Amino acid sequence: MSENSFNETQELIQTRRTVHRYRPEPLPEGAIDRALEAAVAAPNHKLTNPWRFTKVGPKTRQGIEDLYVDLKAQDGPLTDEEEEEYRRKVGDPPEMVVVSQVWVEDDFRRREDYGAIACAVENLMLSLWSEGISSKWTTGSVTRHPQTYEMMEIDEDDEEIVGFVWIGYPREDREGLDKPPRQPIDEVTREVP
Repeated sequence: MSENSFNETQELIQTRRTVHRYRPEPLPEGAIDRALEAAVAAPNHKLTNPWRFTKVGPKTRQGIEDLYVDLKAQDGPLTDEEEEEYRRKVGDPPEMVVVSQVWVEDDFRRREDYGAIACAVENLMLSLWSEGISSKWTTGSVTRHPQTYEMMEIDEDDEEIVGFVWIGYPREDREGLDKPPRQPIDEVTREVP
């Protein structure tokens, strides 16, 4: 790897940010597929290929949006502004990929497989970021709801949804996105003889 490639890789990793607000414009042809190719290149102990990806179209997205608003309304009536904000949160990103994990009974393997999926999601997000596209890996009650499994045509006995990835161009300039707080490396690293 050349020094230029190394520096570009380091910059890509260090500058990637989670984005919460998206512009509605479509993505370039093939961007999602390229990101999924990067995802399945993730480290995966014993090559179990535990990941499954579901690309979500407009009809199903509307169903997820409605379910999300219904779940939020269970805490009490929503104002028009709150409902609009919840709908925007789910409806604005032009693309959505649901990430699920193939179910296995062995606890240790299940943890290893989840680790591989986390690596796959990071690869997916870095691939998108390299093309100027932003993303957000999210979980919550809507990702665990039985209606979501039904809409995604996922059998809960075979797979577990581990999150949604929202994908699109950020509303704000990428350079203006805040760097999330991280502990200094010397506070999270130890060395043993």
